[in-house]
Amino acid sequence: MFLKVHQSYRDVIAICDSDLIGKRFEEGRFQLEIKENFFAGEKISEEEAISTIKSLSREDATFNIVGEKSINAALKAKIISEEEVGEIRGIPFAIILG
Repeated sequence: MFLKVHQSYRDVIAICDSDLIGKRFEEGRFQLEIKENFFAGEKISEEEAISTIKSLSREDATFNIVGEKSINAALKAKIISEEEVGEIRGIPFAIILG
């Protein structure tokens, strides 16, 4: 999976499964576009993702999480619950505003 930190007044953390980069999914009036310039950062393992998510969640960050592996890492890091996970065309995602 990829993890990228966008620094602004509040860090925005983009995490996605590596096989989703550059893809777009639509369902009704909803769309999910996994843009390379936003999501393609450092390639990391699940363990690294969990550790980084836990660390960054303490700093009032916002998270954009897309893909089954990435969502599972966020669930294991306990920054989201199953109820907070949406789905478009079978692709799970979550947005956490810090």
